[in-house]
Amino acid sequence: MELLGRVALVTGAGRRLGRALAAALATRGMTLALHHHASSDGAAALRDSIVARGGRAQCFPADLTDASAARDLAGRVVTTFGRLDVLVNSAAIMERLSFEETTPEKWDQILDLNLRAAFFCTQGAATALRQARGKVVNLADLAGLEPWPAYAAHSVSKAGIVMLTKLLALSLAPDITVNAIAPGAVLVPEAYDEAAKQWLARSTPLGRLGSPDDVVGAMLYLLESGDYVTGTTMVVDGGRHIRTDRPDRLP
Repeated sequence: MELLGRVALVTGAGRRLGRALAAALATRGMTLALHHHASSDGAAALRDSIVARGGRAQCFPADLTDASAARDLAGRVVTTFGRLDVLVNSAAIMERLSFEETTPEKWDQILDLNLRAAFFCTQGAATALRQARGKVVNLADLAGLEPWPAYAAHSVSKAGIVMLTKLLALSLAPDITVNAIAPGAVLVPEAYDEAAKQWLARSTPLGRLGSPDDVVGAMLYLLESGDYVTGTTMVVDGGRHIRTDRPDRLP
């Protein structure tokens, strides 16, 4: 897919990986629909930066834990920009909650944003994406491929993204490709101290932490080159999923 001049919607574009992914798409000449909810300042700053460099971007606030808001988001983008070519489902939360600590309220909060929102955002975008023969990229997580007991609901939600990616790929073929990226330690939780970061680096086969650029590279491959790739989850984790010394619990 040639990205120049096309329109991308990135959910959770105000912070962390979502912001990095949206910024990278802007450098490819895409018009950016920057979704945000809690991170309005980050999304606005990114919008202003894109516009200052001569690009096009606009912020789209929405609480994606509301399924109706998630389903309606793409339509708002199409009304504003006239089309939609790429959807990046990045919005998520990652809370440290064990099986014993997880309440029904927390379970719903995490699953509604991390998993259900991606389903309904894609459902709402499907018509426009079919017309554009577009692409969907979902953000999974290494936690979706191996159990993280300290992040029980998060782990379940990201495993759901892996399966959702396969389901959507079948449902939307042959018009739309749908793939996922499962990052490892590229942006560690903000609460982690230096000792925890060093432990993550030591326990990664490549011996170091990654960066958002590693995930950006995977996304750009899927969008620009991966026209014959759909239904897959690309693991970008420095080899953590194949390590043999997995601890029972993350730090």
